[in-house]
Amino acid sequence: MREHVESVELRGALLRMRRTTGLPVVFGGLLHEGRVLRIAELNGAVTPALHGLAISTGWGLGGKCLALARPCAVTDYPTARHITHEYDVPVSAEGLRSVIAVPVVVRRKVRGVLYGALRDALPIGERVFDAAVAAARDLEQALAVRDEVRQLLTPPPSEPSWEEVRQAYGELRALAPRVADPELRERLLAVCGRLGAASGATAAPVPGAPVPGVSLTPRETDVLAAVASGATNATAASRLGLRPETVKGYLRSAMRKLGAHTRLEAVVAARRAGVLP
Repeated sequence: MREHVESVELRGALLRMRRTTGLPVVFGGLLHEGRVLRIAELNGAVTPALHGLAISTGWGLGGKCLALARPCAVTDYPTARHITHEYDVPVSAEGLRSVIAVPVVVRRKVRGVLYGALRDALPIGERVFDAAVAAARDLEQALAVRDEVRQLLTPPPSEPSWEEVRQAYGELRALAPRVADPELRERLLAVCGRLGAASGATAAPVPGAPVPGVSLTPRETDVLAAVASGATNATAASRLGLRPETVKGYLRSAMRKLGAHTRLEAVVAARRAGVLP
């Protein structure tokens, strides 16, 4: 949809350019998402030789225009010495000699190129040059307005899903004890600590809630992380490689430290204290 709308704007700019410059052939294309520019619109052409032509930065007149981000022109394309000649075949097939290329620049980025051409090797006068640049400026303004409208209509990015973060946290806590490399294990636990602290820093205080700074053992934290994900004692035991009775003991100890009377209260208190994300 976006490319279709921009093609309509491009077509209109080329029609204005042909009318105001008097050039018999005009054509151009826009870059989409950083891709190579392709000639998408032509007016006054007698062959399809240029249609769909991919223009690479630095190649030919249009590529030079892309690279320099300023208008470029040649009086006789086939013999021009200051451009490369990768596109001589399609240009000659259309019989073009004198060609001007004007960049379309929006927010300091080249978004496309407008071309105008004669079938004779004649200098392009200042009036024609200025009219071509004016057509490009009109297109720039139209694209900038459409960008602004699109930005206003685009919904803001969604908030990060803490449930996904918490699920990943629980999996990391269960994985860490099984990692043989002590350095890697410490790094995993450090990441877990950062996740927990990030959540605790944004939590709103509640009257009677435990004060941040509760000290839980690594295994108590592992068990609470499993419980927070909805795991039963048996499931937590399976994940952590412990016996269900051992999991129950760690959970009781953590609840006591957190001043909690239920599993849910323990998870909420741990999150508020910055122990769990």
